[in-house]
Amino acid sequence: MVPARDREGIMMLNCKDVTQLISKSMDTSLPVGKRIGVHIHLLMCRFCARYEKQLLLIRETVRSIVAEEETPEGVSKELLSEEAREKIRAALRHP
Repeated sequence: MVPARDREGIMMLNCKDVTQLISKSMDTSLPVGKRIGVHIHLLMCRFCARYEKQLLLIRETVRSIVAEEETPEGVSKELLSEEAREKIRAALRHP
């Protein structure tokens, strides 16, 4: 399926394309054009925006569970300040 293009030539993605790209973006950085297309779609589509938020929540939850399980006994789990954690989260959300 070839994505539709608007008058300015910006790729207009459908929901199926966007959900696949959101999932892919969790593992790798998308090319600039696709990131822009996804961002524009997310501004207009509350369902895909909700899907992205859900995936981010799932990823963050799994990471926190794994981190808790991997922390050796007697070692402080609070190795980073909350500010540092938030900076890392922001960087992960917007590579």
